[in-house]
Amino acid sequence: MAKFVKKPIVIEAMQFTGEMKDRVFNFVSCNRYAYFDEHGDPVLKIQTPEGDMTASLGDWIIRGVAGEFYPCKPDIFAASYDPVGE
Repeated sequence: MAKFVKKPIVIEAMQFTGEMKDRVFNFVSCNRYAYFDEHGDPVLKIQTPEGDMTASLGDWIIRGVAGEFYPCKPDIFAASYDPVGE
């Protein structure tokens, strides 16, 4: 058995918050629709290569290397990604 390390890649991401929801909707410009849950919070449903995925407030929305979008829970995002300096 061989071992491999994942290649480092730079991704673009935005956190889905109440204040940023309109910018996130524009960021994910296609293959998505938004609605409000039973508490009145915005929810974003995103079509991904793996099927429809739901993003709740606080989740990060990631644009992958092939231009696809998908949501990521904040704890997984923090464990997986570090900010890149400008």
